[in-house]
Amino acid sequence: MTVLPDDGLSLAAEFPDATHEQWQRLVEGVLRKSGKEVSGEAAEEALSTKLEDGLTTRPLYTAPEAAPDTGFPGFAPFVRGGRAEGGAASGWDVRQRIAGTDPVRVNDAALADLENGTTSLWLAVGDAGLPAEGLGRALEGVYLDLAPVSLDPGAQFAEAARALLALYAERGVAPEAAHASLGADPLGHEARTGVALDLAQAAALAADTAAWPHVRALTVDALPYHEAGGSAAEELGLSLSTGVAYLRALTEAGLSTEAALGELEFRYAATADQFLTIAKLRAARRLWARIAEACGAPGAGAQRQHAVTSPVMMTRRDPWVNMLRTTVACMAAGVGGADAVTVLPFDQELGLPDAFARRISRNTSTILLEESHLARVIDPAGGSYYVEQLTDELAHAAWEFFQVVEKAGGQAAALRSGLVAERLAATWAARSKKLATRREPVTGVSEFPHLSEKPVVREPAPAPLTGGLPRVRRDEAYEALRARSDVHLAATGKRPTVFLAALGPAAAHTARATFASNLFQAGGITPVHDPVSVTPQTAAAAYAASGADGMAVLCSSDALYEEQAEAVAAALRSAGATTVFLAGRPGTAAAAVDEYVFAGCDAVAVLSSVLDRTGVAS
Repeated sequence: MTVLPDDGLSLAAEFPDATHEQWQRLVEGVLRKSGKEVSGEAAEEALSTKLEDGLTTRPLYTAPEAAPDTGFPGFAPFVRGGRAEGGAASGWDVRQRIAGTDPVRVNDAALADLENGTTSLWLAVGDAGLPAEGLGRALEGVYLDLAPVSLDPGAQFAEAARALLALYAERGVAPEAAHASLGADPLGHEARTGVALDLAQAAALAADTAAWPHVRALTVDALPYHEAGGSAAEELGLSLSTGVAYLRALTEAGLSTEAALGELEFRYAATADQFLTIAKLRAARRLWARIAEACGAPGAGAQRQHAVTSPVMMTRRDPWVNMLRTTVACMAAGVGGADAVTVLPFDQELGLPDAFARRISRNTSTILLEESHLARVIDPAGGSYYVEQLTDELAHAAWEFFQVVEKAGGQAAALRSGLVAERLAATWAARSKKLATRREPVTGVSEFPHLSEKPVVREPAPAPLTGGLPRVRRDEAYEALRARSDVHLAATGKRPTVFLAALGPAAAHTARATFASNLFQAGGITPVHDPVSVTPQTAAAAYAASGADGMAVLCSSDALYEEQAEAVAAALRSAGATTVFLAGRPGTAAAAVDEYVFAGCDAVAVLSSVLDRTGVAS
């Protein structure tokens, strides 16, 4: 029997290591074939992707020369997780949100959720949910010593907390057996509504619950900043500043630093950008551990994290795609080490989710935990050069913004001065340009829209809190266009239409015709075309038969544009077309056409203009 050497790398031992410069030269060759003459770092830069916060995703990552110490799971700086065992024993807490004003219906939903995989409940209480006095009925039949309860109480946090604690006492739940998050978040409420609340009242609540070891009185909710268009670093920076403000208030109320740290839970958004979500949660723990260390309690700085799938990414059109978005976000939250994960139902933005949507949302976590075994590996992304570098860069960007907020007087002062609103608005404005130009595609909305889909109708949900920072959605500009088209459809029986004038064989026009078709449908405009293709002789008849509303788009290759564009455009105009677009680069066949649609054009502006010209009301 032959015994192989136990080095595991013997087969590769005779191959020399490739250098970074050799890889760059290979990249240069590939780019040269596509017409880009760049070399060295410029070649690598051409394949890089710019992110928000000044971050860049590079095409290749290698071992960094000086990587920060990520420590071990359960130990400072907690990058690799707040618990030494990770989620290996029980996975993450599957926390289902229930929003509703009727205690009986909330109770029905809660029992169904707990019987089918949910491990804790997140209840909206107060102005945007249940009345505090309805908690008892809403939690009837719930074993409160087994099922943790998280409250989202808004301004009524004191009343809601008293009601829940009284319920524990009434049902004989010992303080050490109760697991809850009371949800007091005065600064988060101010961000939502513009109404300031007393921090001292929240600190007093924390002092009153000090004897309840597993009850956290305060929540640092970063969702208001994410939902106002904030970037990952801004979300982190503002959560840190809020957390520091709460630590000051709690210690001033008499709690020790260690006790004050134990009273906080942090809530972050999880998006379909899986790596950024993973890095955000890891960076958040690292940064909070640094603050705990500065406060003299390094061992108590394990941040308790609740991740919620992003409302910003949810769409109202083709909402079924939201199931895919939330699955990726849930996976990222779990891999990133979140202690609790809430998967919002796919119909969340349409009203109160139905039973099917709630079932899918809770089963998303169940599949990832029970069938994909995602929690059995602690910090599975740890050690990835990309993830570690992204975590480090994001942590530095967040810390920089945190310092800006602190220099402005802290979170409360930054909210009231307009600093937070202005910063988030600027970030969202930059992102809106990417959405409008479809550089950031939204599947089912700006890409591959389905105009004939049957609308998904849900019962209206309680109105969200407003008055503070705005709530933005990735689909909002296109949703406004589609709403205009819907009104036109209801009034006339048809949607606005545009004629696609395909020239030449399929090989010449298919790509640009598909591009143009997707673009116009994103605005609720139906593209119609000749079954084959048009010529200068057939274009007028084909356009007249299409029923188009004065708009036509030439779709073909640059070569055929030079040959036929002028004649076809003239024929289309003779048949009634008032505007002729060309799908392609600006300047091509310039004398023949009025406007261009191309990759990177402002699709929202083009579509709004088309709707205006076809008489669709704003």
